Amino acid sequence: MTELSCEGQWVVVTGANTGIGEVAAREIARKGALVTLACRSEARAAAAIDRIVQDNPAANVEFLHLDLSDLSQVRSATVELLARRDAPIDVLVNNAGVAGRRGVTKDGFEIQFGVNHLGHFVWTMALIDRLRCARSPRVVNVASRAHTRTAGIIWEHLQRPTRSVSGWPEYCVSKLCNVLFSRELARRYDDIDVYSLHPGVVATDIWRGVPAPVRWVLKRFMLSNEQGAETTLHCATSPEAQGQSGLYWDKAAPKQPHPYGSDDKLAATLWAQSEQWSGIDATS
Repeated sequence: MTELSCEGQWVVVTGANTGIGEVAAREIARKGALVTLACRSEARAAAAIDRIVQDNPAANVEFLHLDLSDLSQVRSATVELLARRDAPIDVLVNNAGVAGRRGVTKDGFEIQFGVNHLGHFVWTMALIDRLRCARSPRVVNVASRAHTRTAGIIWEHLQRPTRSVSGWPEYCVSKLCNVLFSRELARRYDDIDVYSLHPGVVATDIWRGVPAPVRWVLKRFMLSNEQGAETTLHCATSPEAQGQSGLYWDKAAPKQPHPYGSDDKLAATLWAQSEQWSGIDATS
């Protein structure tokens, strides 16, 4: 994979304190970018930063507190981030997520929809103007092949606690939302390259909500974090991916998503619902 130089770029990665987010942050920092690790846990982010700097003493990395389950805090985090420096954001990697969780966010949305999609929607739209100031901005949304395992979106379920015992059906819906958000974002903003992707089934901490015995067995058959980060890094840094906006990626190559993931009407409806539920006007 050919990669662009990231020298002098500002790259922001959510959920970068562990797993493929940490690997992506580490490798992008190695290429010369300033990388902001936007994470919920300061302690875990500090440990990740220590590991990144130990691996590369020249790494330029920093922490930003971001709790995607609380839209008020998401807005505060964007204000803090933009106040840090008067510079464009070159790449935004929306990697953070939860799986196998049950409940609601602080704002009353099903936890996986609220964190995996709605929190990132508010986050991204608050940063959109600064992204558009960059020479070749990119937004990389880590979705999942799990988006193919759903029969669409039942809107009223998104404003209720998790209905299933496993949280898996809700996770699949949230990943479909990632794919649809990427598609609609690319349609609305032709000056930004937008990607959604399947990283592979990766043994990350996203599965910590799954009961331990099942989790231990599942992880034996999963990819490493380094393998899982390959498509994220390709979309974020590869010249081959430049200009290929709005596509869904798997194994560092474009792939046809599930028909629901290609549904422009559904993508537009999700956008409108996200605007309404978050109380923001994200029209372009």
